[in-house]
Amino acid sequence: MDSKREKRPHISVVIPTLNEAANVGMALSGVRRQLSGQSYEIIVVDGGSYDATVAIAKRQGAILLSEGGGKGAALIKGLMAARGDVIISMDADLSHRPDEMRLLVDGIEIGYDLCMGSRFIAGGGTDDMPLIRVIGNRFFVWLVNALFGSNYSDLCYGYRSFRRSALRRLKLEQRGFGIETEISIKAIKAGLRVMEVPSREKARNAGEAKLRTFNDGYVILKTIIVNMGA
Repeated sequence: MDSKREKRPHISVVIPTLNEAANVGMALSGVRRQLSGQSYEIIVVDGGSYDATVAIAKRQGAILLSEGGGKGAALIKGLMAARGDVIISMDADLSHRPDEMRLLVDGIEIGYDLCMGSRFIAGGGTDDMPLIRVIGNRFFVWLVNALFGSNYSDLCYGYRSFRRSALRRLKLEQRGFGIETEISIKAIKAGLRVMEVPSREKARNAGEAKLRTFNDGYVILKTIIVNMGA
């Protein structure tokens, strides 16, 4: 064995970004505090920011990748590049709390392949979900559960962790905001061991949300329909 070979990190954190200069520095600092003393890497996949997002992430020591094809494309690129045994996906806007990261890591370490944050189980909640999105999310959760025999409580939420060895079995393709839905469906179809843990979604700290309720709702519905025949 080559003694000079770099040791693979135990935890990888993948964060897609697009014009998150007001948030990304605090997000990365929070992750680093939570993972202090552990073997980890942080991968920022930027979608073509024209603000200081990339410069801030670079100063914070993140591994930088670029992918302008949409959130799903960025997330897939980061997940595939990650070297950790446990891989965590999270948003850069401070809506995902770094102090919940331990639950996501523990879920993988006790034997699950995919661990999903949920805003709708005991201990979870949201400070950033208008009624129309609550209704839409509940509809999509019901539809996926009915069609695929799952028992999810949440669907369109990106704070998740993956076992490295199980990730490639998902064969992800969705390039836009349907990525979380695709992950949830393909995990069931692949027979992965999935668990939900409570997560409290905070309101976006600053900047403009990228989600467009009706346009991205259509993308999610299309993702469900496409995967019915896959």
